[in-house]
Amino acid sequence: MVVESDPQYKVLIGMEIHVQLATKSKMFTGAANGFGGAPNTQVDPVVLGLPGVLPVINRRAVEMAMMVGLALNCAVAKQTKWDRKSYYYPDLPKNYQISQYDMPLCGAGLVEISLPDGSAKAIRIRRAHLEEDAGKLLHEGAPGFSQVDLNRAGTPLLEIVTEPDIQSPEEARIFGEELRRICRYLGVSQGIMQQGHIRFEPNINLHIFHQGKVFKTAITEIKNLNSFRAVERACAYEIQRQYSQWLADPAAMPDQGKSTRGWDDDKGMTVLQREKEEASDYRYFPDPDLVPLAVSSEWLSRVREDVVELPRQRRQRYEHNYAMTAKDALAITEERAVADLFDAAIQLGAPPRRLTNLLLGPAAKTANEQAAAQAKTVLISDLPVQAGQYAQLASMIEDGRVNATAAATIFEELIKDSSLEPIVVAAKQGLLQVRDENQTARWVEQALAAYPQAVDDYRNNPKKKQASLGFLRGAVMKASNGKADPKIVGRLLEEKLNS
Repeated sequence: MVVESDPQYKVLIGMEIHVQLATKSKMFTGAANGFGGAPNTQVDPVVLGLPGVLPVINRRAVEMAMMVGLALNCAVAKQTKWDRKSYYYPDLPKNYQISQYDMPLCGAGLVEISLPDGSAKAIRIRRAHLEEDAGKLLHEGAPGFSQVDLNRAGTPLLEIVTEPDIQSPEEARIFGEELRRICRYLGVSQGIMQQGHIRFEPNINLHIFHQGKVFKTAITEIKNLNSFRAVERACAYEIQRQYSQWLADPAAMPDQGKSTRGWDDDKGMTVLQREKEEASDYRYFPDPDLVPLAVSSEWLSRVREDVVELPRQRRQRYEHNYAMTAKDALAITEERAVADLFDAAIQLGAPPRRLTNLLLGPAAKTANEQAAAQAKTVLISDLPVQAGQYAQLASMIEDGRVNATAAATIFEELIKDSSLEPIVVAAKQGLLQVRDENQTARWVEQALAAYPQAVDDYRNNPKKKQASLGFLRGAVMKASNGKADPKIVGRLLEEKLNS
C-alpha cells in the first residue's frame, strides 16, 4: 500500500469550515437560535420565506465573525455586502441563501498549528464570510417521505476557507481541532460536534509525479464531516482512492471534473453525491433587501478588545514560563475555563508543577468519574474546588507538608465539602507529614534494625546498593504510616548507612 510520504505524489487539502455562531437570535431575524427544540418551533416569517418580510442584520453575529477573523490574522474589510446564492432545495424555503460572494467580511489570514514533532506549520486562510444556515431534511420516521425541520434555517454561519496548504489527514485533523479551540476560547461557538456546531468539508486532490510530468487529480469535496475522526479517516480514504484510480487509468484523469462526495462512516468510504457546481450555477447577485455594511476603525477596535489570549499562545506561554511539557500544556489549555483556573491559582502562589499535577491527576480523575456517572461532559473547572484551594494544596505538596497520596485524599474531601481549607483537612485527618528529625531518626533506626540484610547489601554489594536504599526508604515510610518527610528520610538514611 502506498503511504502519504511516497514521493510519487503530493497531497493538497483545502478546508471549508462552517461554524454556527452562538448568538441568541438568527442571522437576519429575531427567531430564537438554539438546538434541540421540537421541529419547526424556532421559525418566523423571515425563516419561512413568507412574502413581504425583510431581513435585519444580526450585529452580534457580525462582531463574532470579526473576532474569529482577527484571531486568524485576517484582514477585516472596511465594507462588505450581502449576496443571494440561488438554489432550490426543500430545506431552503426562500429558494436562495443570503451569503457573501465577492466582498467577504474577512480576507486573507494565517493560522499556525503545532505538529506532533514539535514543529509549527502555517495554514493560510483565503477568506471567511457570513451566511445563513439551511434547515435539515429527515429521512427517517415517515416511510416514503422526507421531513423538513427548519429550526436550523437562518442560523448565523461563518464559513472559513483555507488555501490548500494541508498535506496529510493528520494535519487536517490537527487544524480542525485548533480551529475549534479558537472558536470556543472566543466564545463564538460551543463547538459541540455532535450538534453540528462545526462542520468540515475538505477539498482534496493529488499532484502525481510520473515520468517527468505532473498529473493532477480532480478536486473532490467531502461534505459535512462533524467529527475529527471522520475528517482524518475521510481524507485518508479519499487520498488512496484518487491515487488508486489514477494508477488504474492515468489517461482518464484530465476528463474528470470536480465532484462532491459524502462520507459513510460505517463503511469507511466516500460516496459520490453529485458533480461539483461552479459559482455561476448559483447566480449570485447583491441582495436588494440588505444595504452594504461598513466596518469603522472604532468598531473594529472595540471588537479587538474581546479577542482573548488564544490557545496556541497560551500553550507557548506555559511551556516557556513554567517549563511545562507540550502534552501537559495542551491538556491544561484544551478548555479556556480550565486554563483560567490554572492562571488564577498561579496568581495566588501555586507552584506550577505541583498545580499541573493536581489538575491532571486527582482533578481530571474526579471530573472523568462524574462525567461517566452523569452521562455528560464535566470539566475540571466545573468541580467545586476553587483556585485558592488548589494554590494552598499545591503549596503544601511543594513544601513537604503532605505527599501526593495525602493530597489526593484531601482533594476528595474538598469535593465533598468545598468550604473546607486543605490545611484544615490535613490536620484533622492526620495527613500532615512529620518533619521532626528526632522522630524521623527513630523510624530510620527501626527500619535498619528490622532489615540487616538490606543494610549489608547497601554497604557491601554495589549491584544492590540503590535497590536496598529504596527498600529501606519504603520501610521507614511504612513505619511512619506515610507521615515521614521523604526528603528527611532519604538524608538520614544515607547518613546512617554511610557512617
